[in-house]
Formats: sequence, C-alpha cells, structure tokens
Amino acid sequence: MSKLKKAVTDMDHIQGNADAPIELVEYGDYQCPYCGHAYPILKNIQKKLGNNLKFVFRNFPLSEIHPNALNSAVSSEAAGLQHKFWQMHDHLFKHQNRLDDPSLVKYATQLHLNVEQFENDFEKPELVEKVNDDFESGVRSGVNGTPSFFINGEKYNGDWEEEPFIEHLENLL
Repeated sequence: MSKLKKAVTDMDHIQGNADAPIELVEYGDYQCPYCGHAYPILKNIQKKLGNNLKFVFRNFPLSEIHPNALNSAVSSEAAGLQHKFWQMHDHLFKHQNRLDDPSLVKYATQLHLNVEQFENDFEKPELVEKVNDDFESGVRSGVNGTPSFFINGEKYNGDWEEEPFIEHLENLL
C-alpha cells in the first residue's frame, strides 16, 4: 500500500480539527469530473465526522486532459494569499464547467477579493511552484489519477461513494 510521502504541514490547506484522529488528504483537480462528484461527498463527510476529521486538499492538476486545471489551482492559491483558499476551492468545484481565466477573475470579484492583488498574485511563480510541489508530492506518493485519498498517511483505494467512505472512516474511530 502506498504511503503519503510528504507529511501534512502548515503549508497545506487544512479544514477541521488539527488534532483529529483521522487525517484525510485529497489530491484533486478542479476540472476533473470525478473530483466534482467527490466534492459534495467530502462536504457531507466533514459534517458527519466533525471534530474527528482533519481534511487537507492538495492540488493535482491533470493539465494534459484538463486545460484549465493548472490556472484553477493557481487561482485557489492566489485566493489563499487573501485568506480565502477554501471559499475559492468551493466556488471552483461548484462552477466546474466555467474555469477559463475570465471566469476565475469573476469568481475573485464574487468572493470579494482584492481583484488587482489577485491578478498580481496569480502571476507569481511561487504559486505555480506551490501547485507543482503538491503535484510532485502526489506522484511520489503513488497518485496516478484524481481524486486520490490518503487516510492517516495510507493510500485509500476503497469506494469513495458517501456511505462506504463514511463507514470506512467511522470504523477507524
């Protein structure tokens, strides 16, 4: 079984209880239809498990098949510099069918970001490096598609539909 090669740190995007008994890491792509399908499932899992779950999202843009994936990932990181990573993350998954650059700027406006700062940050090479670091850590950990999940550092290859996924996670408590 594959292990998570890069431990979760303060540089990651984390939701939930930092000291939770279950750490769920997703490697995802904002343009991937499977990740779009997993998005509401993960939201429900977060609600159901509450303080028992630490959820981490790492970017894994499959740019060869999803031409807007990389820029979408960079836009989430640019929003993160204004403390709105998760708002942009949610917005991108809710509007998966419109991830072209003009739409990304429109979403920044809708999320009340400083758009000028967002556009400047979007151009920063460090943000592409952050996305590439996430991607490389995924490759080293055995990720070969999205979404890919790691539970407490172990790659999860089971069913990620809501009921079996929640059941599996609850059995870990």
